[in-house]
Amino acid sequence: MASTSPAGSERNAVAAARGGADRRGYVRAMFADIAPRYDFLNHLLSFNIDRGWRKKAIAALDVSRAPAGTYLDLCAGTLDVAVQLARQPGFRGSVIGADFVEAMLRGGLHKISGRPVHAIVADALALPLPDRSVDGAVVGFGVRNLADLGAGLREVARVLKPGGRFVVLEFTTPPSAVVRLAYGAYSQHILPRIGGLISGNPSAYRYLPESVAQFPDAPALAERLKRSGFVDVSWTLLTLGTVAVHQATKLPSPS
Repeated sequence: MASTSPAGSERNAVAAARGGADRRGYVRAMFADIAPRYDFLNHLLSFNIDRGWRKKAIAALDVSRAPAGTYLDLCAGTLDVAVQLARQPGFRGSVIGADFVEAMLRGGLHKISGRPVHAIVADALALPLPDRSVDGAVVGFGVRNLADLGAGLREVARVLKPGGRFVVLEFTTPPSAVVRLAYGAYSQHILPRIGGLISGNPSAYRYLPESVAQFPDAPALAERLKRSGFVDVSWTLLTLGTVAVHQATKLPSPS
């Protein structure tokens, strides 16, 4: 970062959240720094509701459609989604957990033991996977951090087989003005203080709520998915509309 002062760090966080030129570098460094406390803070700051959000996303992916298939967990972080996916009843396939922050993946390797989960260090905008090679894909709280959202969605479409399902679990702007007010107060004032104190990186927890505020709301994200080669796009709002689960299908091949 250009400045190590608290004010400079906060300016970098806000600039990155708004799509600054060094967004990719900021995000990589930030997640590498908070990786050791990432899981603990996720559960603490969401009041442990994040576990249920992930279950909803995995249920929407519906691995019973291809139980022996290959699945992609994009922006996999500490591999919570990948491991939960591999635990699904009747699952006989494999899961690729891809993230461009090696420290995050290393923080989750202990969860993999004995499960068909393979962690790879890879950029979501340039996945080292062949075209049409995965049966389904899911991303949990990662797409809003991409340097180029459209390019990331198109890359998922590239590696998905025709008819494959893509699920996006992400924070969103609540439709209710009352909820927006309360959620804004929590995310702008309480979350940065607690997250910064425990993680030791105050700017990271300034970036996170700012990145949510800058991200497309649920209807706008649905439109972005449609423009990126997906059909049958729908979404469900969770927890008073603060979180959305989008599901979409890669355009099937012409018959």
